[in-house]
Amino acid sequence: MARYKHIDTSPRFLAVDLQRQLIPGTFEHALCHLIDHEIDLSGFDSRYRNDLSGATAYPPAMLLKIVLFAYSRGIVSSRAIERACREQVTFIALSGDSAPHYTTIAAFISGLGDEIARIFSHVLFICDRQGLLGREMFAIDGVKLPSNAAKARSGTRADFERQASKLEAAAQAMLARHRENDALPSEADLATKEVKRIERLQQEAAQMRQWLKANPEDRNQSNQRGQVRIEFCDLCVPGSFDYCKSIRP
Repeated sequence: MARYKHIDTSPRFLAVDLQRQLIPGTFEHALCHLIDHEIDLSGFDSRYRNDLSGATAYPPAMLLKIVLFAYSRGIVSSRAIERACREQVTFIALSGDSAPHYTTIAAFISGLGDEIARIFSHVLFICDRQGLLGREMFAIDGVKLPSNAAKARSGTRADFERQASKLEAAAQAMLARHRENDALPSEADLATKEVKRIERLQQEAAQMRQWLKANPEDRNQSNQRGQVRIEFCDLCVPGSFDYCKSIRP
């Protein structure tokens, strides 16, 4: 019987270079660069009155990063973002391990919605043109990002403005959902959400096994030729193989 090395995923303390967690070519790396170097955030300064006295504030740049990155992962509540900043390495890197309290995040979102939406739309527009917005990102109920902005690369000014307006509307919808979730007496348990996701994965895997078992000839022919191409017919149900009978080598 084959023997394998034990992979230990238990908690541990590690020395981590936070900057190296933001890998070039990823959405989070682009987000960090754009917020730090390309977008003017000076308009936020006038909202703070602590230049001579009072406690120091969390930088708006950091809050913008963790909130928009959270949205890209389908996280749309201040409590969940606070928890992510304590537990997930990419959030820790974006926040500089500062772990802002959820009330700070909620106040930032509720008080600066329009300005944040404008900045988010700029970031999304540039990242979309760079092909950094994956299909599974920003999976938020009631939010639909417009089609790839790269198509507008050589378009007219009206094309750019139209795309920017759509992205700003999507950003406004994300912020609205965030404020709604913060207003709820309690958020949905993340563990419950994780269980539901696992159940969906198990269901899809079971459907695949069932399909392969019901179609052994197609599978054997595909193995002999070394490749498989699955073609979904018009009757296919999204996320299911129940009606799909077209698999060809």
